[in-house]
Amino acid sequence: MNIWPVIDMTATGRNITRLRKQAGMTVRDLQDAFGFSNPQAIYKWQRGQAMPTLDNMVILAAVLGVGIDDIIVCNDPFQAKIPA
Repeated sequence: MNIWPVIDMTATGRNITRLRKQAGMTVRDLQDAFGFSNPQAIYKWQRGQAMPTLDNMVILAAVLGVGIDDIIVCNDPFQAKIPA
């Protein structure tokens, strides 16, 4: 059985909130950066109820001035057991 890394959506959401605050941005600032008509998607990301799409993740990383790897929280990928 293969055990693959899994994204921790709750921890990733907390990370998005932390990085947003570190960047001195409000949810409204992110909403404007994405051109969203309302902030619901951002709130869902922050609560870990949804993940940004890949294209939105790239934009989020650029807006926050970090890499995608700095946003996403996974279980320890070095514990993945992949047969040779």
